[in-house]
Amino acid sequence: MKDSLPNEGALQGIRVLDLTRVLAGPWCTQLLGDMGAEVIKVERPLEGDDTRAWGPPFLKDGQGHDSREAAYYLSANRNKKSVTIDIASARGQATVRKLASECDVVVENFKVGQLERYGLDYPSLKRVREDLIFCSITGFGQTGPWAQRAGYDFIIQGLGGFMSVTGERDDLPGGGPQKAGVAISDLFTGMYAANAILAAIVYRQRTGLGQMIDMALLDVMVATMANINSNYLVSGQVPQRAGNAHGNIVPYQTFACADGHIILAVGNDGQFQRFCAAAGCTELARDERFATNPMRVRNRLILVPVLEQVLIKRSRAEWIALLEAATVPCGPINSISEVFDNPQVKAREMAITMSHPVTAGLKLVANPIRMSKTPPTYRLAPPMLGQHQDEILGDDAAKP
Repeated sequence: MKDSLPNEGALQGIRVLDLTRVLAGPWCTQLLGDMGAEVIKVERPLEGDDTRAWGPPFLKDGQGHDSREAAYYLSANRNKKSVTIDIASARGQATVRKLASECDVVVENFKVGQLERYGLDYPSLKRVREDLIFCSITGFGQTGPWAQRAGYDFIIQGLGGFMSVTGERDDLPGGGPQKAGVAISDLFTGMYAANAILAAIVYRQRTGLGQMIDMALLDVMVATMANINSNYLVSGQVPQRAGNAHGNIVPYQTFACADGHIILAVGNDGQFQRFCAAAGCTELARDERFATNPMRVRNRLILVPVLEQVLIKRSRAEWIALLEAATVPCGPINSISEVFDNPQVKAREMAITMSHPVTAGLKLVANPIRMSKTPPTYRLAPPMLGQHQDEILGDDAAKP
C-alpha cells in the first residue's frame, strides 16, 4: 500500500525558517526544500537577497525585457516562500521569534554576534522552541581568533589551500594559483549543512532534543581537500599545483588532440595497457619505467611528452571513439551548452522548466538526487520578493 502513496517529499512536515542570503545558506535550504520541507525565506524589505541584483543575466519576461530576478538568485532559491521582515526593528524581531516557534529548523548566515544583538540567536530562539534545530553558517565559525571576520568564497579558496593546488605549474605559461569556476566552498558548506540538519532531525526524533550546528566555510574548505590533505599529513611534503595532472596517478590529465583537448583518466595498469594497445604504442606498456602506476608517477616527466606526441595525431572524436571501445576512461571538455545537449544529461532530465510569475518557461537545473520512494519535487519556483507575505504572516500584528 505504501508504494501507492503520493510523493510529498522525504521532509514533508518539516518547516524551515531561512534567514540566509547569497549562496551557502540558500543552497542548503533549497536542498531541504527539494526534499519536501516547507522553507520560509526571510528577506530585507525592498532589497531582498543580495543575489537578486547579481546580474546580468536577469530572467526575461514574455516581451523579452529584463526582470529584477537575477539568474544567480534563481539558481539557489527554488521551493521557498518569500516574506520581507526588518529584523533590526522590534516588530520584525517579534515576527521572527513567532515564526521560529512554529518551525523545526532555523538556518542563518549572519556575522557572529549580530543575531544576538537582535535577540534572534540560538539561546534566544531556544526559549520559544525548546527542540529547535539552529544552523549557523559563517566564514570562520563561532569560535577561534578569526570568528569575527567576514568570509568570502574566493578568499576561503585561498586560505583553505585549494588554490595552492589548482592552476598550472609556476614554471609553465599561465602558471599560478587559480580559483574554481564556481563558489565551491559555499556550495560544499551548503551541502554539509544540509547533511548536519538531517542528522539533527533524526537525533531529535530519537531524543526530543534540538541542537546548535556551527558551520564554517574555512572548515569545509579544509575538509574537502580530502586526499590532498592526506598526502601531506602522511608524507610531510607540501602538494604543489600540477595543472590538470593528478598527483597520484599517471596518465590522468588533459592532452591536446588535433582539434581540441581530451581528458585521459587511466586509473590502473590494465587501463594503461589497453590505452597503449589502442594508441599503437604497446612498447610503452612494456617499458619498466611505465609498467606500473608508481613508476609512471616517478617518470611522468618522461612519459607525458611521449603521450603528447601520440595524442596530437588524431581528433577528439576519433580518440574518444577509439578509447571508449577499448574501455579506457576518457572524455571531452564540454562547454555548458554542450553539457545540456549531452544525451546522458538529457536522459537524466537534469534541466527542468517551472512556471514563474515573470515567465511560464523558467529553466532550472534539477536536483541530482534520485530516490525510489521520495524523489525531489519542484513545487515552487524561486519566489518574487515578498511573494508569500500574506500567506505566511497573515494579520500578524507584528507584520512589518
